Amino acid sequence: MFDIRWIREEPDAFDAGLARRGLAPMAQTLIEIDARRRAAQTEAQELQTRRNELSKQIGQAKSKGEDASDAMAEVARSKDAQAEAEEKAKAAGDELDAALAGIPNIPLDEVPDGADEDANVEIRTWGTPASFDFEAKEHDALGDGLGMMDFETAAKMSGARFVLLSGPLARLERALGDFMLDVHTREFGYTEVSPPVMVRDNALFGTGQLPKFAEDLFKTGDGLWLIPTAEVTLTNIVAGHIVEEDYLPRRYTAQTLSFRSEAGASGKDTKGMIRQHQFMKVELVSVTRPEDSAAEHERMTECAETVLQRLELPYRTVVLCTGDMGFSARKTYDIEVWLPGQGRYREISSCSNCGDFQARRMMARYRPKEGKGTRFPHTLNGSGVAVGRALIAVMENYQNADGSITVPDALKPYMGGIEVIEPNA
Repeated sequence: MFDIRWIREEPDAFDAGLARRGLAPMAQTLIEIDARRRAAQTEAQELQTRRNELSKQIGQAKSKGEDASDAMAEVARSKDAQAEAEEKAKAAGDELDAALAGIPNIPLDEVPDGADEDANVEIRTWGTPASFDFEAKEHDALGDGLGMMDFETAAKMSGARFVLLSGPLARLERALGDFMLDVHTREFGYTEVSPPVMVRDNALFGTGQLPKFAEDLFKTGDGLWLIPTAEVTLTNIVAGHIVEEDYLPRRYTAQTLSFRSEAGASGKDTKGMIRQHQFMKVELVSVTRPEDSAAEHERMTECAETVLQRLELPYRTVVLCTGDMGFSARKTYDIEVWLPGQGRYREISSCSNCGDFQARRMMARYRPKEGKGTRFPHTLNGSGVAVGRALIAVMENYQNADGSITVPDALKPYMGGIEVIEPNA
């Protein structure tokens, strides 16, 4: 969400930012709507001021026994005129809010320009992709061979894009989530949260999923939405609050189920667990002072990368171009893990700096130690990391020729003595 005052002051900068997103200029249209709103507000205020003056004149006239009928008639007319002006102001304000709500965040200057993922820029790699003396299998073939990954039974219950994990493979998924939470809370100072997975409209509006991306979400019969990521609930912890500067930064983490309709993913990754309607994810959210958000973005990305380093999973980190960033982000790093079965890197975490974009939408503010008034904090979010995709990566990178999976050293304390996951007898 943008400050219309900034758009009035910097229309060219606003339109230039939209152009980098591939959008047409909008500043003049927004300014014209705002002008109608402000003119109607001014008219209503002037009518109120005039009526106050008339009320004094009427009182004075009556005290002198003079005729005040003309003034009283003007007061009656002004009430109707003021109500009409206020309605115009509200209609223009609603029109302006609706227009602003559908505009994505403006990219930072250092974000590379580009139309799609082909223009993303690799900034570093870690680890060496595994080489095997046998043909590497993809995770779904490995899971089927183990007898612990069942898409057919899940489909009978829930339809496509669901999976049923069992036995040590289900335990491995649980181990991954527990391991990530321990790293983020014990080493990086994140506060663990167990939030709701169903939210109202306002929570999704605050983080930018509504109103534009409703088709990507699942909605219950009583009007609640299933969260697409714990970013929604963790960021909304500060919604509507004014906190002191000393309260910042706040760092939250949660492991939750996440739900996505994958409305635009028809035909993409239909095989296996890559793109599911329901999946587990460990999320990271930070709320910081504006001057600290750039450093916090780097820190958050390093926290997510540490998980992959501890699991000894090769990855690369890329900065997304303007055409591949999410709606609320002004800069995003994607971490892509190496999958030997597919022979390529796949996204396992996105870490985004949203600036004050979300804070404005949810009216989250803080009171600086110095100066008057309040300011909007910056919000950041990232996967720390996607548990289901981490399971895929572990399976493919730690597979053996006989189809078994060696448990990574970092996960052995969580596996109850299981060091190798072998096929069901």
